[in-house]
Amino acid sequence: MNEHEGKKASIVVFSGDMDKVMAAFIIATTAAASGIETTMFFTFWGLQALKKKQPTGRTLFERMLSLFLKDINGIGPSKMNFGGIGRWMFKKMMKQHNITTLPELRQMAVDLGVKLLACEMSMDVMGIRREDLIDEVTDFVGAATYIAEANQSHITLFV
Repeated sequence: MNEHEGKKASIVVFSGDMDKVMAAFIIATTAAASGIETTMFFTFWGLQALKKKQPTGRTLFERMLSLFLKDINGIGPSKMNFGGIGRWMFKKMMKQHNITTLPELRQMAVDLGVKLLACEMSMDVMGIRREDLIDEVTDFVGAATYIAEANQSHITLFV
């Protein structure tokens, strides 16, 4: 019997910073690979980790916000972004050290059965539609659904 059988982990991904999203996916994939049922709840800027590379929004404000919403390849580090040069630098250093990329980590999470939940309220506020997100999103839910997941979890994290 696996020592982690029946255990659950839930992670809120609030940040859209490269380093924080990477940490969330590393923790999620490690938990899932250990046999822990894992759920990730993406809200506000964290939705960028699930966003397709396309503009979003229907209203003027939503389209303006869309200029700042990236996809998983476009998000930058929380420090030293330097207008995108930091993102390029980190990606280059990660490649030199054979570090798994963010898109690869996200796919690994999908392959390991991590539930990817998108926050409907954040999507509404930010003008993001379901079709703007990757097909692998497990469900589009509200905070009450996440609270139910977290309530059953043995590990709960906020990144």
